[in-house]
Formats: sequence, C-alpha cells, structure tokens
Amino acid sequence: MTFGTILKSARGAVAALGLAALAATGLSHGASAQSIDDILSKKKLTVGMLVDVAPFGLLDTQGKPEGYDADVARLMGKYLGVEVELVPVTGPNRIPYLLTNKVDVLVAVFGITPERAKQVMFSIPYSTIEIQLIGPKKTEIKSLDQTVGKKIAVARASTQDTALTAAVPKGATIMRFDDDATAVQAFLSGQVDLLGANNLIGANIAQANPDMGIERKITLRSQYNGITVRRGSTDFLQWINTFLYFVKNNGELDAINQKWFKEPLPTMPTF
Repeated sequence: MTFGTILKSARGAVAALGLAALAATGLSHGASAQSIDDILSKKKLTVGMLVDVAPFGLLDTQGKPEGYDADVARLMGKYLGVEVELVPVTGPNRIPYLLTNKVDVLVAVFGITPERAKQVMFSIPYSTIEIQLIGPKKTEIKSLDQTVGKKIAVARASTQDTALTAAVPKGATIMRFDDDATAVQAFLSGQVDLLGANNLIGANIAQANPDMGIERKITLRSQYNGITVRRGSTDFLQWINTFLYFVKNNGELDAINQKWFKEPLPTMPTF
C-alpha cells in the first residue's frame, strides 16, 4: 500500500466520522469511569485508534483498521477474553470520543503529557516516536530562528502542535489542520513551507516523493505514547499496566514492533 493510498483511506475514514465531536475541554463531567468488570460484563472492548499514522494505524484494502496499535488492541482483547471493536478517531476528537463514552480506551499514538493528564489517565508507555520539523532540502533550516517568515503545517491538537507552538519564534506561522493526512497534503501541495510531524510520516512521504528531497530539519522531542482511559478508571488502568508489563517481558509486544517497524522494541521509561 502506497502512502498516497494510506492518506486517501485515512481521509475517507475521517470524513465518515463526520468530525462532529465536541471540543475536549469541559467534557469530563459526562465521562464515566470504567472497571475491568464493566469490560468483562459487556464482553467487548471498544478501542479508538488513528488510521492516518502508518504503521501505527492505517486502513487495509478492505477499509478496516490495521497496524501496530490495532495489533496491541487485539492483544489486549485476547488477554481480557473479549471481542475488540476498532473505532477510527482523529487527533482532535480522541479525547472527546473517550470522554463521551464512544470508546472504552484509546490506543492511538497518544503522547503522554501533564496537560492531557488533567482530562485522562495514561498507562506506562507502550510505543515511542520522534516529533520533527520536516522540509525539502532546498529550504535551509538549521535552527528554529530560520522558521521566521515560513508557514508550518501541523495536525491540530497533536503533540507536534504543542511542541511547535512552544518552540517556534514570533514571525513563523503555524497552520493547523484537522489531522496528519490533511497537514501532509498541504505540505506536498506547496500551501506551506514546512511540516510538523513524527518520524514515521516523514520517512513515508520522503520515500513516496523522492524528487522533493524531504528531510528532517530539527528534532523537537521524543514522544512516549500511553494507552488512555477515562479519569477514575484506576482498576482498568492497573490491568492495562499489568498487561503491558507482561507482554513486554514475554516478547509479544516486541514481536508486534518487529512486525511493523522491523526493529526491536525500544527501551521506554515507566512511572
């Protein structure tokens, strides 16, 4: 599957969602905590995942979610002994989908930050990526000061949005899009000069567009991703942390990482 096909499929999934979710701020009042018994009694785990960040999440030829996160979610279902339903989400509506009970849990390339932890609860990290500033070779960017006068595309409410907002100087313009797919399209079509994205998206678009000479300009930060539940779901979160500890040590999580990234599972911090 080409990256162009991935983008097309991702945009279709996003359109199907309708993007009608409410803003995340203030939704916690309608959220209900969950326990392991809640999941076991309904015999189903509904998992929100991104489908526009390959190979973490993408759509197969039949339009069904697959990727690293899909395999992690299915492994959770195996250990819980329940059915798994995968629900495509976007960066901006991940938290609203969780807090309005549309999904039970997020396995959605969700970077762990103190700000997000005001609304949700994170597991220990299960995956990691780099947040980068990406551009063509002809655009010389060796420091953030050189972004002045440049337009930078980024997915709204993403970790790269947060990183860029904190780092770029006045005079640089951050243009926010609904998801990574549309931010990438804006970059490839020349609407913007630079792209804030993770290393996987950068590698994919560089491979798909060799004539552009796309390269990493600056690494902004390393992002550690957590599986995410509603606040107060301490029983459920404890199970998830126990699950991650177990599958990290028995090699099952490493096997998923080898399948999708062709390299061993990296060492990740715990808390």
